[in-house]
Amino acid sequence: MKTLFIGGIKSGKSLNAEKYIQKMSKEKPLYLATTEFIDDAMQERIDTHKAQRKDSFITVEEALELAKEIQKHENTPVLVECLSIWVNNMLYHQKSVDDMIAEINRVMMQDHDIVFVINDVSCGVIPDNKLARDFVDANGKVAQLVASECDAVYHVVAGIATQIK
Repeated sequence: MKTLFIGGIKSGKSLNAEKYIQKMSKEKPLYLATTEFIDDAMQERIDTHKAQRKDSFITVEEALELAKEIQKHENTPVLVECLSIWVNNMLYHQKSVDDMIAEINRVMMQDHDIVFVINDVSCGVIPDNKLARDFVDANGKVAQLVASECDAVYHVVAGIATQIK
């Protein structure tokens, strides 16, 4: 089963996704962390997420090759946290939207239970710079692809997850 949790930044989507995958898992799930670029503020977010999940997950960091990493963990449920950071990484490494779509398709073909987390960045104004526009566009395309392929999609607002698919 493939599931997506989408919401704004600090909406509670990660915590909801963590609880969801733990409830569905018979074994300790894999937490596939995509964060690559770290400053003090990002490190604080990472530390908060680590404290939140305690020892409930097997944590693996992979910034680009999601399918390859998931494949290494046969039959283990996977939480991909977060696709928006992954999109950022892909742009930073000069990967195209076509590259992103190809990688997501490889992930979706895997015979794993996978829960995805992604930021909803579609509710703001059109950014005034090209890089930000490229990010919003790529993130939106990835979100649409993943949502269309998932069995269930949850929109999270103020910590409350509502199933929309």
